[in-house]
Amino acid sequence: MRIGIGLPSAIPGATPETIGIWAEHGERAGFATLGATDRLVYDSLDPLVTLAVAAAHTSTTELVSTVLNIGYRGNPFVVAGQIASLDRLSGGRFTAGLGMGAWPDDYAVSEMAMTTRGARFESALAQLQRAWRGELAGAAGPVPALPPGRPQVLLAGMVPAGIVRAATLADGWVAPAFSVDLLRTGLDIVNTEWARSARPGRPRVLAVRYFQLGADAVGTAESYAQNYYGPELYPQVRPDLLTDVAHLCDETDRIADAGADDLILLPCSDDPDQIPLLAEVLGSERLGLHAVAR
Repeated sequence: MRIGIGLPSAIPGATPETIGIWAEHGERAGFATLGATDRLVYDSLDPLVTLAVAAAHTSTTELVSTVLNIGYRGNPFVVAGQIASLDRLSGGRFTAGLGMGAWPDDYAVSEMAMTTRGARFESALAQLQRAWRGELAGAAGPVPALPPGRPQVLLAGMVPAGIVRAATLADGWVAPAFSVDLLRTGLDIVNTEWARSARPGRPRVLAVRYFQLGADAVGTAESYAQNYYGPELYPQVRPDLLTDVAHLCDETDRIADAGADDLILLPCSDDPDQIPLLAEVLGSERLGLHAVAR
């Protein structure tokens, strides 16, 4: 299992300088991936813009959106162009983790109904793939295709239908930020549906967790998660907030044993001192092993 670190793009007040520091130090510390999350009605930075900044500060680390919500983005071809630009500018290092988006405020402000988001998501995904295959053309000629297999696409999903979609329409699954039991159940579904579809290879499965280490780790993590997730979702996330060394190492091992290919640890603050703290806990040998390309 490869281990990555999230960028503090969803920490209120995050700056481009901070994103650059986290990207540079995260790559130097040996993390295999850099992740960025997505909210619309929240004090956060857009994940594609965030990862573009990270691309300019790094040279080898994979860049992953965990996840980019496309359910309420009106024109999929605009999104396709943004993703293709990031993939090209990063030298093919971008992996598109995509989701429908679960925040009612984001849909309300976009004047889109959540009840039809599943069908709209599948339609948008097909249009993204068309653009990346080079099937768009106009008076100036065709839009260049991306190299085959770029970008790799992973789909988020918490219910069986979403996990099946990840197995049949994408390259793998992004699991929720809590519950190893849910990860195990999802792995069974995604592997079964992948095999049922007679697809070659196997699906890539990426898990995420939130972490905070050092002084007042519990208070900082709980305050951030309560603000980000709100009273309805916070109780599900709270047990898996990683705020001490023993819990972090145990949860990392449990996720690896469950069969995930990747784990991205998302920060609860923008303090860059969290990067060496996390690297020290994980150990250079573990990070070195996890940084090997899949």
